Amino acid sequence: MTDAQTVATRYIELWNERDPQRRKQMLTDHWTRDARYIDPLMNGDGAENIATLIGGVHERFPDFRFTLIGEPDGHGDHVRFSWGLGPTGSDHPIEGTDFVQLQDGRIRHVTGFLDRVPA
Repeated sequence: MTDAQTVATRYIELWNERDPQRRKQMLTDHWTRDARYIDPLMNGDGAENIATLIGGVHERFPDFRFTLIGEPDGHGDHVRFSWGLGPTGSDHPIEGTDFVQLQDGRIRHVTGFLDRVPA
């Protein structure tokens, strides 16, 4: 198994990456070709669609950044971690927990849950 902290850190770095070309390269480097992302608000298959989803989050929340909350953990080819999304240096108005399935050390499937969302 790939280290849970490494998986979670790379994942958060991807979601914080503002440069679309760099974001696509990160997806190529750390996600499988058939990767899938799904949460209550959006879903996408493949690097191109996932990169577009991330770009949409940047457009909607231009001054927000993702941070890890707590310690990631995992077993086998699965990793679980929580994250916060908000302005740098303040509380996270949005929080979630993601479950990641790996294949050969790369992210293959992400199921995301929103734990706290403002009204």
